[in-house]
Amino acid sequence: MSQTLYQVLGVEPTAPLADIKQAYKQLALRYHPDRHGGSRLYEDQFKAVAAAYQVLSDAGRRAHYDHQLRQARLRAEEARRAQQYRPQSQHVYGVPMPPPEPLRTRPPASSAERHYVRHPKQARFTRRDWLLVIGVLVGLLLFGLGAKWVMDRVAARSNYQDGLRAYTQQHWGAAHSYFSETLAFKPEHVGALRRRAEIEQLVYRNYPQASADYAAALHYTRNHRAAAQLYYRLGQCAAGQKRTRLALDQFSRAVVLDSTLSAAWLARGELRLFEQRLFVSAASDLSVGLRLQAGKQAPSAKWLTYRGLAYFKAGDYPAALTDYQQVLLLRPRSGQIYFLLGRVAQKQGRRGAACELFRRGSQLGYFPATDAQRRGPCGR
Repeated sequence: MSQTLYQVLGVEPTAPLADIKQAYKQLALRYHPDRHGGSRLYEDQFKAVAAAYQVLSDAGRRAHYDHQLRQARLRAEEARRAQQYRPQSQHVYGVPMPPPEPLRTRPPASSAERHYVRHPKQARFTRRDWLLVIGVLVGLLLFGLGAKWVMDRVAARSNYQDGLRAYTQQHWGAAHSYFSETLAFKPEHVGALRRRAEIEQLVYRNYPQASADYAAALHYTRNHRAAAQLYYRLGQCAAGQKRTRLALDQFSRAVVLDSTLSAAWLARGELRLFEQRLFVSAASDLSVGLRLQAGKQAPSAKWLTYRGLAYFKAGDYPAALTDYQQVLLLRPRSGQIYFLLGRVAQKQGRRGAACELFRRGSQLGYFPATDAQRRGPCGR
């Protein structure tokens, strides 16, 4: 049996509390680990002494412990008496085992039945197996990526066709949504980028977003003519944001890539006329643009008017007069053209003609012509 707590402290079970305290103090000093260089053996003994003292110094816990000791002694005594008076046929650890049953077996097998049993070797994953598994996984991955690529292209084509139908029907919101869905499946779709940018620019007047779409489309464009169109659109967006220098740069890039793009020549000429006030350069750009337009469509009254104004500001009055007269043939009821013709006549010293032209412009309701008629030489 292991030591009791009384034996640990070296006192009798009937020892008073004072003797227990005295014994604990002596043993605690004797076994304290600091006095033995931190020895593990003395540390365990010190803990045992402290645990014994905690129990025996408390009256309630000591009484409970004494009761446990008495119960243990009674059980030990009972076991000892049972061992002394056991029957002779009883084993120490229980009743005797029953006699073994006879071993049942079969006759020896014949030579025909005798054979060697081959135990299969445990299966191992070889290098070939690993390569096969990796190949299957790579194949599945490539198949999944290929299927996704095909589905994205099919979905992008379908949404783009729907967007074009909505675009031609001028359903701008639906067209914008379809083109955005197209770009969600195929971000590099140049057609969807350009169409959505046109809606942002021409319908919503959202020039920053339109510029972003045009720039993205330009990144994927390799054809020079298509790139020139995109630079022209970027120039229009820059002009819409009052960024004249950037707009001129974009228009210049457009005409470098495609010198037959009349719209870029005309747009650059307009900016040089009204923003930079470079009248000779403006007249040159507008002349190139009008010459390129001549073989495709009828002369434009707007651009002829702009070129005539550029000539007028540059002091080339005969050229301005020619352009204004062409505009008058296209717009005979335009009071503005009569006013501009009157300004040319005024600069050329044709006072009577100027007054007559101002009068006709005033009759057509053009207020600057009325003002010029009243304040100019005609009113004196």
